[in-house]
Amino acid sequence: MSIRELPPQLINQIAAGEVVERPASVVKELLENSLDAGAGQIRVDVEQGGMRRIRVRDDGRGIPRDELALALRRHATSKIADLADLERVASLGFRGEALPSIASVSRLTLTSAVAGAHSGWTLRGDGGDRFEDPEPAPHPVGTTVDVRDLFYNVPARRKFLRTERTEYGHLEEVIRRIALSRPGLGLELVHNGRSGLRLPPATEAAARDQRVARICGEPFIQQSVFLEQEGAGLRLWGWMGLPTFSRSQPDLQYFGVNGRMVRDRLVTHAVRQAYRDVLQHGRHPAYVLFLELDPALVDVNAHPAKHEVRFRDARLVHDFLFRSLHRALAELRPGAVPAPAAPSGEAASGGEGGPGEQQAPLEAGHRPTAAAPQMPTRGPGERDPGGTQGRLGLPVAEAMAAYQRLHAEAPTQPQATAGTAQQEAPEDPPLGFALGQLHGVYILAQNRDGLVLVDMHAAHERITYERLKRAWKEEGIRAQPLLLPETLEVSRAEADLAEARRETFQRLGLELDRAGPERLRLRAVPALLAQGDTAALVRDVLTDLKAQGSSSRVEERIHALLGTMACHGSVRAHRSLTLPEMNALLRDMEATERSGQCNHGRPTWTLLSMDALDRLFQRGR
Repeated sequence: MSIRELPPQLINQIAAGEVVERPASVVKELLENSLDAGAGQIRVDVEQGGMRRIRVRDDGRGIPRDELALALRRHATSKIADLADLERVASLGFRGEALPSIASVSRLTLTSAVAGAHSGWTLRGDGGDRFEDPEPAPHPVGTTVDVRDLFYNVPARRKFLRTERTEYGHLEEVIRRIALSRPGLGLELVHNGRSGLRLPPATEAAARDQRVARICGEPFIQQSVFLEQEGAGLRLWGWMGLPTFSRSQPDLQYFGVNGRMVRDRLVTHAVRQAYRDVLQHGRHPAYVLFLELDPALVDVNAHPAKHEVRFRDARLVHDFLFRSLHRALAELRPGAVPAPAAPSGEAASGGEGGPGEQQAPLEAGHRPTAAAPQMPTRGPGERDPGGTQGRLGLPVAEAMAAYQRLHAEAPTQPQATAGTAQQEAPEDPPLGFALGQLHGVYILAQNRDGLVLVDMHAAHERITYERLKRAWKEEGIRAQPLLLPETLEVSRAEADLAEARRETFQRLGLELDRAGPERLRLRAVPALLAQGDTAALVRDVLTDLKAQGSSSRVEERIHALLGTMACHGSVRAHRSLTLPEMNALLRDMEATERSGQCNHGRPTWTLLSMDALDRLFQRGR
């Protein structure tokens, strides 16, 4: 077959295959055009999940009459003019493919009016590459794009569409993502003549919280903290879910870059790494986060539908995200976040996030904010549990003795009786004071809000684990030479990478030499991991370095070992503690990072407020 130029209509339909996957894709492209036009209010009307009709009306700047036809030509755009504009593009759309692609696979009507014009103008197309001349039409300032019968002229594509309910679900998710990324935008969605979603502009903090609650659910906004961090020319802000509000699927994860919602493996990895020490195995964090940076540092032209981005300095972005979230999670200790309330019967039976997801509602407009971390300090006489790697263990008896010595003067509250009123000063500790033990497993304490229940083994496990980690970090990774060096068979590319990143391996306690084109010789390993599968560890580190430029495998393995040591070195169930010992444990929880969860991600404490107790006993009814 001879080479020939494709006709314009076929070119547009091929481009539509990349840009227009389903009705949700049409809505995404049209909404982004409206936002780039400065719209403050947008209404989306759809019929049959968008397969029959999609109409998007905005109050943006509009399109002049003589530019209507040009807007439907490929690679025609008002958003970039040269390479310099492309390298710093800040608009959501810029490729000039969306409207012509949509017009090539549907019956499209474009109506628009600009400020100062006597009337609006409308342009109609019927799936071809030619359009009638614009006609006058009444229209306020702004633009309406009416798309009917999507894929009517491409039957093969239409067969791939799903049911009306499925397509509407995808379309609604696009609306949610846009609404989260632009809180100041008023947005309305109408499906088959019935209002599906109506969101007024949210400019105040309380209104933004309400919008997030409308989209992500009230439990998420109640069990999240607001984060705002800046550094190295980057700014991260948004809502990060508490570890106890984890999900069985990654279905509540929204991330925006310069106002553009994206899905990015680097971002997902950084967030996952930050949460790894506080999540149960197989669970996923929930978050609504936004990253702002110089447009020149991110390439938004990596995908035709602009779902993905590429960062100029991926390592910088990854480290900033990880460190910001890791610091914020470290501060999720008693007193810094809303108290986790005991789950009700309904929550316990059907909550997506599992036990402990239901918390007392926040006051309107109040958002707990993740603050800069403060490392817990040791008081006079408290022993450092890890002077060397050989003394990292903390026996229970030693720990309890230290508690008694350190907190001998800790005030205790007597058990409340019907005739005594507890007068607590504002400086009372968040977990209050111990009242006693329940079956040798739980500590019962009283604070100003009600009854605090603490799983003493889980709490002490986290305290011990954090002390072990601190001791290990202070000493660093000590390498242990192997009596018999181990030879590893690898690919040539992996051998080259190991040779080039030799210093990186040395910092991880791994000493490697090249023994051939596709062979490495392992001479030393981290002392704490000497009994493990070090060959597999080296291969895992190589994989991480190749994919991400860094690796945390060694740290993860060491943390897993320290977690096991902490579990075995923590106070066991059915051990009787005195009130001073219990109060000492509560004070350590308040001073320990991530003390809201044990090493396995389970909650360490919960609160039964006085209101909850009154409801339980039907007081006041």
